[in-house]
Amino acid sequence: MSASSALQDLLRFLTQEAKLPLSLALSKIPLLQKSSLSTPEQIAKAKPADLLPIIEDEKQRKQLFAAAKRVVKKRAAGEDAHGAESPSKKRKRGEASLFEVKAEQTPEELEAGLALPSGAAAEEELQEKVLFTNRAPLVLAMTVTLLKYTMPEQPLSSRLSLAQAYVSLTSRARAVNLGIEKDSAEAEGWGEGLAEVEVMGKRIRVLRRWGYEAKTDQPVESEAGVMTEDDPAAVKQEDEVDEAQQEEPALWGLDLEALKNSKTETINVLKAQSATTANMPIHTPQSARAYLFKSFDSPPSAAPGKKPTAAVKAAEKEHNLGMLLQTIEMLFQSWLVAITPQELEKRIWGWYVQVRPDVEHGVAGWGGKNELKLGKILALRRAADG
Repeated sequence: MSASSALQDLLRFLTQEAKLPLSLALSKIPLLQKSSLSTPEQIAKAKPADLLPIIEDEKQRKQLFAAAKRVVKKRAAGEDAHGAESPSKKRKRGEASLFEVKAEQTPEELEAGLALPSGAAAEEELQEKVLFTNRAPLVLAMTVTLLKYTMPEQPLSSRLSLAQAYVSLTSRARAVNLGIEKDSAEAEGWGEGLAEVEVMGKRIRVLRRWGYEAKTDQPVESEAGVMTEDDPAAVKQEDEVDEAQQEEPALWGLDLEALKNSKTETINVLKAQSATTANMPIHTPQSARAYLFKSFDSPPSAAPGKKPTAAVKAAEKEHNLGMLLQTIEMLFQSWLVAITPQELEKRIWGWYVQVRPDVEHGVAGWGGKNELKLGKILALRRAADG
């Protein structure tokens, strides 16, 4: 059994069989694994003293022991310990855990498949480049780039997921203010008790991807070349990364709105928190990446002409995305020689407001598109003399 499958089985046992809250189960998994108590059989054979340092609450310890013994008894009788489908059997379509990498795909392959385009255009070309888009994709592009500096320990898959979670949260808040949507799932308490991280002042509910490791760290290039360990920006970033943050496992941004919509109104938050990992909806990195790839068009031409094929249009949008990401990198790196990533984070929203596409005010402008001038982004760079 793979490490990811064993991890999922343990989480399923803790939440479904032992009835522990999801947030508690997630926090106890590393301790159980460290104590070699990662299966029902091992837990059933353990002494009460073995679990005391891990599960302080006596009632919860008894729940765990009882569940472990019940599962072991079922397995001995030939019944499935999960009370449903065996993990060796194929899951129904669409029910695969979002925490798992496909059996034939390594974490490195997953990360490589999510790669974003990197532009190599001359600055003069960027200065003149104009894109056509709406506002949300710009927020996503700026956020996923920022997270490379504020959360360098997170793989690209996590950065895409977290960035999309941030965009979803801000978009929902805007929709509520405009009267388009009702209160957000966060405001209604659907994220209560779940782990969280802060991104640009917003609390993002997350799920930890225990055991996920992808060796994809790459040196960050600056405009002058590769950023070495002696570069001021590199040293500054390293010094500012909190020790606890360094130990944070890979994360998924939790989709609270999907969680809320998947439950009936009679199901309370505690039940939602006790759901299995496989049933906890996340902002998938694939969806975030696809959104970026399709969102940055060129301004419509007034002159009549032959409509480009879908393949040509897709290639054009990918090229535009690469130019935008290159421009954002140039902006960020111009400041990172003088300020920390955390200080940079505080400036992002203000920069976004200055360069975002102009749309109508209020509901009329919701989702509206207009020009995005890369020259305006470059104009925000830090002056060379300070």
